[in-house]
Amino acid sequence: MMLPYAYSLSVGQFSRALAAWAVLALMSGCAVGPDFHRPAAPAVDGYTRQPWVAKTVSAEISGGKEQRFVQNQDISHQWWTLFQSPQLNALIERAIKANPTLAAAQAALRQAMELVYAQQGFFYPTIQANFSPARQSASGALSPPLSTTQLLFNLFTTQVTVGFTPDVFGGNRRQVESLQAQADLQRFQNEATYVTLTSNLVTAAIQEASLRAQIAATKEIIGISTKSVALVRRQFELGAVAGLDVAAQEAALAQVKQTLPPLRKQLEQTRDLLTALAGDFPSEDSVEQFDLSGLHLPEDLPVSLPSKLVEQRPDVRAAEAQMHSASAQIGVAIANRLPQFTITAAYGGTSTVFTQMFANKNPYWSMIGNAAQTLFAGGTLLHRQRASEAAFEQAAAQYRSTVITAFQNVADTLYALQSDAESLQAAMLAERATVRTLDLTLKQQQLGYVNYLALLSAQQADQQALVTRVQAQANRLADTAALFQALGGGWWNRP
Repeated sequence: MMLPYAYSLSVGQFSRALAAWAVLALMSGCAVGPDFHRPAAPAVDGYTRQPWVAKTVSAEISGGKEQRFVQNQDISHQWWTLFQSPQLNALIERAIKANPTLAAAQAALRQAMELVYAQQGFFYPTIQANFSPARQSASGALSPPLSTTQLLFNLFTTQVTVGFTPDVFGGNRRQVESLQAQADLQRFQNEATYVTLTSNLVTAAIQEASLRAQIAATKEIIGISTKSVALVRRQFELGAVAGLDVAAQEAALAQVKQTLPPLRKQLEQTRDLLTALAGDFPSEDSVEQFDLSGLHLPEDLPVSLPSKLVEQRPDVRAAEAQMHSASAQIGVAIANRLPQFTITAAYGGTSTVFTQMFANKNPYWSMIGNAAQTLFAGGTLLHRQRASEAAFEQAAAQYRSTVITAFQNVADTLYALQSDAESLQAAMLAERATVRTLDLTLKQQQLGYVNYLALLSAQQADQQALVTRVQAQANRLADTAALFQALGGGWWNRP
């Protein structure tokens, strides 16, 4: 069992001894616990089960160009500029400056770094200065407190105290390592927030453009249906059709009109989302408006190597940092079970006269070293170490889950882009066929060759084909943005 001990040294010897203790503790101490090593990248050479096609199919329509997948092409940190929309660029630039979620993430990063700096302060001695003036009157029945018989006196004391805890077993170094890993986690979460914000803005802008196109298509169909109702009514007045035909056409028109309010609701909610992401209130309506014609479909799409994905995904890097922090906490827990050393030194002076505190024999000093070892604590320290080890295993499992999800995101997006291109091609052909069918049916109805059922069927098919084509165009744009997000968003190229 180690007991406190005291030295009798000169002031010079005191200073040299204190410095020697500090250097010895920092230079010869070892950091207990496991040293963290970054997990290796998954040993896979692709994202999909089948060999990947280098390009998509194309369609002769706006947004229907083929897209080419370029292996190992780097990603710009401003990838959204590939959509060639000045309105989108301006919106994202404004949102980056004003979005409160991004500001909160940046503040969290600053807080984490300050905690690292605060913990690093324990590597150095703590120096405190104290001045204590007092006026006292002692009892004559006791021995005089001073070296004279004076009972009423002033007493001035000045003292400098130095306290130092040598990091012999590296407990503080592991704690700093853990906090630095937490700061890295916040940094990658900040990057993830940045990527998520920009991706959400692009997706919302595409959604708005899609809804505007669907609303325009629906209004066009309503116009056609309104003309059909007017024609059937005239035919009914002439006795050419029955009242049932008129009722059927009016019901069809009402059904088409019924689809318009939900689209308008979605459009307004999307506008609210864009405004909120830009850091404004919904009532301000300060964001730009978007149309599909103003969004260019990027033709060359990057596909990072699988070995690089774990470097580029900020959520994977954040999970890795969490794993690193948990590893360092094991070392902290082990160090807490080992002997703890402290050094305390004091130098000061005391006198009944303010100017004489450091004169004659008034100065004093002391230096005390202490070593303490916990012998019994009910298993607390042992179980804290085991809890740290379990936390590391949890972080490792979460890291693997995050990596798997990252690869899944890329694979899903690659499949979606191929499917989107094929869907748009099919939707274009279907729309052209339904338009021709509707035109022929309208002409035949005017001549009395077809009944209202044929016209109704042609109208419904045209409506569905038009909306499907618009959605297919929007899906290609949205999934292109999703690919950039799934690959990490190019944050590593951001200044």
